[in-house]
Amino acid sequence: MKNESFHPDQVLDLWFPDTGHQNDVSTHGAFWNERMQGGMDAIIISDYAELTLAAATGLLDHWAETPRGRLALLIALDQFPRSLWRDTPAAYAQDIKATRLALEGIQNGDFDELAPWEQAFFVISISHCEGPDHLERMNMLTELTDRIAQKMPDSIAPMRDGFRDQTARVKKNIELFGRHPHRNAILGRHSTPAEIAYIETGDFPHVRKADELTP
Repeated sequence: MKNESFHPDQVLDLWFPDTGHQNDVSTHGAFWNERMQGGMDAIIISDYAELTLAAATGLLDHWAETPRGRLALLIALDQFPRSLWRDTPAAYAQDIKATRLALEGIQNGDFDELAPWEQAFFVISISHCEGPDHLERMNMLTELTDRIAQKMPDSIAPMRDGFRDQTARVKKNIELFGRHPHRNAILGRHSTPAEIAYIETGDFPHVRKADELTP
């Protein structure tokens, strides 16, 4: 069943505003910080809750028929739940589906049709999604991250190394723990001594600001 009440542009216009953020390191950094530090929570909760639920229940799956529609669906499945259902298991409930859509979109060429900052959000679920193949996916994502970084315009070149470092930090965590330890309490999981020590640092890849990613 399709829900025609929503359109991919509702997601894309919100997430990728035509502000010229890609033309300057500081404005592009602000663009990233707003999305990665909870700055979009209020508007998603107030204006996009029904759309997020529609995506989560499969009513927007037809969006994946086009590259930009797939991108919008990925954001609605991967990013919006983290705002709408923050600090609950529901925040991560769509990670598997989002990752499958992302991997399929890489294979069918949808990924290649997008700007680098769009590509970054296209593949981010690959790092988010836990599972037995997580490290294998992180190895692939490392290569994709390098491709994305190389496409970034010179205006935001200082962020290239930081973008690569972000992926490397996530990969290291998966090598060490096989999962994202900061989710343990939310998901009711027991933490190992090594994970407890890591959690106590509070230095998680997803909470780093853009100015901490630039060299």
